[in-house]
Amino acid sequence: MSVAATGASDAIPAGAVAASRPAAAAAVVPWYLWAVSLASTSIVVGVIWDISWHRAIGRDSFWTPAHLAIYLGGALAGLACGWHVLRTTFGPDAGARAAAVRFWGFYGPLGAWVCIWGALAMIVSAPFDDWWHNAYGLDVEILSPPHVVLASGIFAIGNGALLMALARQNAAPAGGDRRLAWLFAYTAGLLMLQVATLFMERIAFPNTQHSPQFFFICAVMVPLVLIGVARGSRSRWGATTAAAVYMGITLAMVWILPLFPAQPMLAPILRQVDHMIPPPFPILLIGPAAAIDLVLRTLPDAAGRWRQAFTAVAAGIAAIVLLAVVQWPFADFLLTEPARNAFFAADQWDYNTQPGAFQYEFWGRAMTAPLFGWTAALASVSALIGLWWGNWMARVRR
Repeated sequence: MSVAATGASDAIPAGAVAASRPAAAAAVVPWYLWAVSLASTSIVVGVIWDISWHRAIGRDSFWTPAHLAIYLGGALAGLACGWHVLRTTFGPDAGARAAAVRFWGFYGPLGAWVCIWGALAMIVSAPFDDWWHNAYGLDVEILSPPHVVLASGIFAIGNGALLMALARQNAAPAGGDRRLAWLFAYTAGLLMLQVATLFMERIAFPNTQHSPQFFFICAVMVPLVLIGVARGSRSRWGATTAAAVYMGITLAMVWILPLFPAQPMLAPILRQVDHMIPPPFPILLIGPAAAIDLVLRTLPDAAGRWRQAFTAVAAGIAAIVLLAVVQWPFADFLLTEPARNAFFAADQWDYNTQPGAFQYEFWGRAMTAPLFGWTAALASVSALIGLWWGNWMARVRR
């Protein structure tokens, strides 16, 4: 064999080398993706901690540890994404700029821009919130104007972290680093936890979990988020992983917060509290999420729109039916004396809540068979929206 022949057979086209570089780079988990994931985690933990602070102590100062955890997460996300945008814009990597989103002459991933906006909204909300409390009271409604601005920033950072993990996962070659798919599912679980926390007063307490309101909210929330995650994730258990993150972080806060002492500092004090109050035990979403993963796994990649829609609706209804099967008796249990312990953390109430028989009763009217029909209809619509969202996420590359 001649030298020329050998050289020709061993040569690699320059275009193939150039094309392989972005894929190889995308397979790596970059530092800024770890940073925004940590930032989103700090924010979610800080929000749950802050709710516990209000329930056990009251709002005694802006500079509480819970507030610091929230704003630390916002600052970390903003700084990490800002640095990444500057490096992408002015750095030597032209390929990174070509794969980025241009805004005001700067280049960065779509998720980074969303995180930067969220960080700015959180920063703006901080002095506004402090002024609002000084003007109208130390402990006011959750959805006050500054809290709405803060919540929009928090949701933006959660969505931005998810989009950054998603773009990196989708740009990586098939069979690449599994941590990318895991980080996407992890950030989706944090987003699920943010949504669940927003509706905490209406769905988290077991007293509400036989009511139409509980099932209606879950029918809207659960299929949309989990079907979207299942369609967007490269993992076979994307929805299940997201649900596990939601339950895992909530359980960690349920078990850790009561270990810290607390004393009410804002009247009226209607019951004695000597420790931080944990959040309610999380909704049992592992089973419904696994049902979604299993049903959607039967859907081939080349399936048409009608088959996709039918399968998504079937997955959404299966998830809500399974949720009713497991959550209904579990809510019964949480209102009984055996659940009043450190593990299940049942019967934990705010210091300014008057004790009464309502603690051990279901609130409002109970769910009925006709209302389950409306629940299934809501779950179907939610599933279709989740399918559209998931299909869109599967195409995100930057």
